[in-house]
Amino acid sequence: MKSIEILISGKVQRVGYRACVRRIATDLHVTGTVVNLPDGRVRIHASAEPMILEKFVSMIYSCPRAVIRDIKTSEIPGMHFTDFSIIKGESRLSTEL
Repeated sequence: MKSIEILISGKVQRVGYRACVRRIATDLHVTGTVVNLPDGRVRIHASAEPMILEKFVSMIYSCPRAVIRDIKTSEIPGMHFTDFSIIKGESRLSTEL
């Protein structure tokens, strides 16, 4: 098992991106979390076999309505999750409404 952190920037909040990421993760049996960050980015913590994580990262580009400008991926110490969940974070956009 390997764990990674993925930081995604672009138009990735308020477009259903976290739900799309969770669907992909569930289909691939990836465990972890996805959360909106106050600066407009989305952070994903994901754990799975290395080849599955590579496929996961390539598939998160395909979420409809999201416009990804940049993805930064880094390996992190092993994290153990029971499933893949959305963490309700406060997005920068929600404070502007």
